[in-house]
Amino acid sequence: MESVSYFYVLYCQDGSLYGGYTTDLERRESEHNQGVGAKYTKPQTRRPVKMIYAEGYYSRSEATKAEYAFKKQTRKNKLIYLTNQGITFPIESTNPCLINMEQMNIKEGEKNAESKEF
Repeated sequence: MESVSYFYVLYCQDGSLYGGYTTDLERRESEHNQGVGAKYTKPQTRRPVKMIYAEGYYSRSEATKAEYAFKKQTRKNKLIYLTNQGITFPIESTNPCLINMEQMNIKEGEKNAESKEF
């Protein structure tokens, strides 16, 4: 089985959003909540964090490009993007993380289309 790389979004206790990359969503959320995940989530005022959204990719490169594009956006545009992906605000602590594997399905479709041409 191929390894999946994820771009993910955390909702922090202070209401801020954090985007990152991982191959293991549960481990990464746990690390952030322990204060060892990233400098941004280290302050106690940002924890606990809740993973609210993730996108699966075939490669680290694709996932980190998605992370970079997300981080460049304004807060308003980040909220619009997340809402368009099915995230509802305010965030409920009981809602599970929405995992979008569409990018992988698109790539798989491209591979199938390529193989049909030959």
